[in-house]
Amino acid sequence: MKLSVIIPSYNEAGTISGQLEALTTQQWYQPWEIIISDNGSTDETVAIAEQYQERLPNLQIVDSSDRQGAAHARNVGASVAVGEALAFCDADDEVAAGWVSAMGEALSQHDFVAGKREYTKLNEPWTLTYRPLTQVDKLLTSHPPYLPHASSSNLGIKRSIHEAVGGFDETMLKVQDTDYCWRVQLAGIKLHFVPEAVVHYRLRDRLRAIYRQARLAGEYNVLLYKKYKALGMPKLSWKAGLKSWWRILKQSPQIFSQQNRMKWVAHFARRWGRLQGCIKYQVLAL
Repeated sequence: MKLSVIIPSYNEAGTISGQLEALTTQQWYQPWEIIISDNGSTDETVAIAEQYQERLPNLQIVDSSDRQGAAHARNVGASVAVGEALAFCDADDEVAAGWVSAMGEALSQHDFVAGKREYTKLNEPWTLTYRPLTQVDKLLTSHPPYLPHASSSNLGIKRSIHEAVGGFDETMLKVQDTDYCWRVQLAGIKLHFVPEAVVHYRLRDRLRAIYRQARLAGEYNVLLYKKYKALGMPKLSWKAGLKSWWRILKQSPQIFSQQNRMKWVAHFARRWGRLQGCIKYQVLAL
């Protein structure tokens, strides 16, 4: 087995069929498998996935409900994988045509790779404005600023390296993919961008989900800073943090504007999460 595609899932009944349909169209001359690692879904996620096992004979479903979190689900999926390489994607996105072959070929040449994210297919136009659209034509380097990194929605690695670094950090509910990318690179493995491996990425489109995602990102960015500041991560300026808070407060009337509300909430939630992270992790990173 050359490649294992690992998909963490938790209550994705509304979207997982789209991802599995996309995988039914994938072709690659090398043997590959699909592992859905279900993190304790209480909806029809598993039942829907089981319906695809006849069309995808290389599909297996594993239970990762003993500990909550996408990091744990990915690690459980990787632990049962038999492929020489692992490719991670998500149950609420859709891989584009040729994704499996692009990831498989890239991982035959490199040890660690990330693909491109495309935003227009699965999202309403208004959702494209409330956050930066990243990993479109290059790796991420500035949010947060340190080594290049990429989303686990489109990430590939040799299985031996994943095991050597200990997998994803299961204590992190957010940005565990950034932490993963940094640990792999600090172990001496370069991360390569593969634009041919495209995933159609789904943005949050509900206020509560946008708030939660941004708040957790803010909080765990502080933990990243605490973990990596001694390893060369640039110092975060508390003055810049205060200026960001001032801009948010000045723009607070946007909460009453339907057009700008989501963007303001996302910015506020991220900064609020940073403040909570400073208190929780005892480090100044406003």
